[in-house]
Amino acid sequence: EVQLQASGGGLVQAGGSRRLSCDASGFTFADFVIGWFRQAPGKEPEGVACIRRGDGSTYYADSAKGRFTISTDNAKNAVYLQMNSLKPEDTAVYYCEADYPPNVTAWGTKGYRPNYWGQGTQVTVSS
Repeated sequence: EVQLQASGGGLVQAGGSRRLSCDASGFTFADFVIGWFRQAPGKEPEGVACIRRGDGSTYYADSAKGRFTISTDNAKNAVYLQMNSLKPEDTAVYYCEADYPPNVTAWGTKGYRPNYWGQGTQVTVSS
């Protein structure tokens, strides 16, 4: 059973940083694409960033480029999202998600949603 456990959300001031963590289990980490979606109230889900463990390919939404960094700890089957220079518009519930086949470019496709996800973690950025 695929399990994705996200943590690290909270309240942060604009301009601050936050690191989200996701512990993954129940699948071969190297075979999947794994990353983060977010959903703000009244908005469609947005693929924020993902990484394909097999070759290290990554995807970042335009809103995340230059501010967010995705990384993995393969020994722990964990994925992280380091978020810097946070803005109020980054406020959302962030979900750790994974998919197979590991299609990195699909992450930014409108209407796409991975097959596996866990409970979200709330990030609130105050102005």
